[in-house]
Amino acid sequence: MNAATVLAGLLPAVPFGLALVGLLLPQRSRAGAAGLGIGGAAVALAAAIGLVVALDGRGAEAGTGWVDFGGLSVTLTLRLDPAAALVAVAVAAVALAVQVYSVGYLHDDDRYAPYAAQISLFTAAMLLVVVAGDLVMLLLGWEVMGICSYLLIGHDRRLPEAPAAAVKAFLVTRVGDVGFLLGIVILGVRAGSFRISDVLAHDFGPGTLTAACLLLLAGVAGKSAQFPLHTWLPDAMAGPTPISALIHAATMVAAGIYVLTRLFPLFERAPAALAVLGVLAAVTLLLGALAATAQDDIKRVLAWSTVSQLGYMAGALAVGSPPAALFHLLSHAAFKALLFLAAGAVIHAVGSNLMSAMGGLRRPMPVTFWCTAIGLAALAGVPPLAGFWSKDGILVVAERAARHHAGPTAAWVGWLVWLAGLAGVALTAWYATRLLLRTFLGTSRAQTHPVDPTAAHAGAASPAAHPGPARSDSSPAERGASSAIDAPAGSPAHTPAGPPHDPPGLLRWPVVLLAVPSAVLGLAVFVTPFRDALALDATHLDSFVVVPVALLLAGAALAWWRWRADPAADPATALGPLRPAFARAFWLDEVQHALVVRPVRALGRLARRADEGLVDGAVERTGRGTAGLGGGLESLHRAGVPRAVVAVLGGALLLGLAAVLALGGVA
Repeated sequence: MNAATVLAGLLPAVPFGLALVGLLLPQRSRAGAAGLGIGGAAVALAAAIGLVVALDGRGAEAGTGWVDFGGLSVTLTLRLDPAAALVAVAVAAVALAVQVYSVGYLHDDDRYAPYAAQISLFTAAMLLVVVAGDLVMLLLGWEVMGICSYLLIGHDRRLPEAPAAAVKAFLVTRVGDVGFLLGIVILGVRAGSFRISDVLAHDFGPGTLTAACLLLLAGVAGKSAQFPLHTWLPDAMAGPTPISALIHAATMVAAGIYVLTRLFPLFERAPAALAVLGVLAAVTLLLGALAATAQDDIKRVLAWSTVSQLGYMAGALAVGSPPAALFHLLSHAAFKALLFLAAGAVIHAVGSNLMSAMGGLRRPMPVTFWCTAIGLAALAGVPPLAGFWSKDGILVVAERAARHHAGPTAAWVGWLVWLAGLAGVALTAWYATRLLLRTFLGTSRAQTHPVDPTAAHAGAASPAAHPGPARSDSSPAERGASSAIDAPAGSPAHTPAGPPHDPPGLLRWPVVLLAVPSAVLGLAVFVTPFRDALALDATHLDSFVVVPVALLLAGAALAWWRWRADPAADPATALGPLRPAFARAFWLDEVQHALVVRPVRALGRLARRADEGLVDGAVERTGRGTAGLGGGLESLHRAGVPRAVVAVLGGALLLGLAAVLALGGVA
């Protein structure tokens, strides 16, 4: 067992072990829980960096037998390569930032210990998916992530929307996981092994392989929020903001894309599955971007942007470029974690998720402003930030697939992904600019309410005491100061905790440090070891780079122009009658509710009535009939006892009399 194998084993093992210890701690044991959570993430990050060094650009695989089912072997296998090591670094780094940030963000949460332990378990599950060399091992990590997402999204049970959002995330992803499980079973049974190297080397029939790949895509659509199983992700914003960062940047939604890159040799031999993936990617990309343009909740803007960016990654895979998908996955992990944590700092300062209650925060929150600006610029693809290089790489491979028929899919798939990607560039620039302007520039749009310290203190115990905007976040510290705002219209809002300001160190430093990779990670394409690790082609900027840059400038300029015309108005008013459709994501949630949720509930009610009326009814009627029969026999028995006694006594008397007469006759 070499050093790389040991380090790879430590990646999921350490946070998993510390998570188990953390779950045994008392719920209010903050110091111990924070130490275990931060320590586990730090050790995982050190192990991931060590793995990058130990692999030195090479791959490795090690495993041992686990169980055998009638000739089907399940192994404990670690499958390592430089790309997996880099993904592990991203996962561990974001997990560490979230653990540190959470100490300050949830500083008075009375269930912090299980929260920190569940983050560690979430991290361990994702790292298991990253290094797993067996499909059953991978499935184990995949499903544990689903359980952790349910627990963490619904962490604050005092919020009415949190439990419902947690259930929705769990059920929607389970729908996809049914297909994912069936796909794994088909591959394992046909290959005679669940070991990934054996599955990739097996010669599957075209029909079998296409069916298995389509089933795997169902699971990926659920985990990575691809149309039509994307609806859970925006609602998951009911969870704490650090959890939003973790889910969107480094765990849940990244898992599906990563698994596709691991199993991509199978999809190369199933062009029909890649074509389906291309259609889903294009729809998801545009749907997410359009929905983001009309949201008022800052976290929902970022959530829909994640849906759109996942569409870019899936599109890269559809046109045959796992390296481009992985590169964008890494850069997205950096800038999306940065944006969510920065959004948490803003929410902490103003007491609202709504951009309509923000504005004028650039001067009182300069660190948060500049970090958010870097993150949004990277999201939009402003050169030379990380998002520019990774997104441009996707557009380049899509253009090649469209115009030069390069890659394993049909040219029309390339055209679909390329054109959707170009449209997404303009839309992303538009909503990113709108978010920056509405949040940090102009004047404050906060409601003005006189601050009564006594009422503010009482409001900490009763959030309903405040008349301010609705919240979907879950920082207990914020709920006490969520709405009582005392500021003139032309100045930044004040909360009972004081005027807006940059967050304290525990919240500020993770944001500042994440701004570094968001800015410079893209330049790693010029570093040969990094480029070789992801198998990226050498970067050559050509004339086609002008197209996305021009679209980016156009989108940003339109948002800026609309805002400059009336800084008090929302640039989204330019959407006109389309805004309600975009804000509700074309009512797809309502469509799913009408076509799936209501019929399933009706079927459930019918099944309940059938169970209660037929199954339970038959049992209960049998019991009642038996009881009635017994009661009748009891009544007959009870009524016949006196007569029986008389008959017995009469018979005894007659027998006695007969005996006397007989004895008298003898005498």
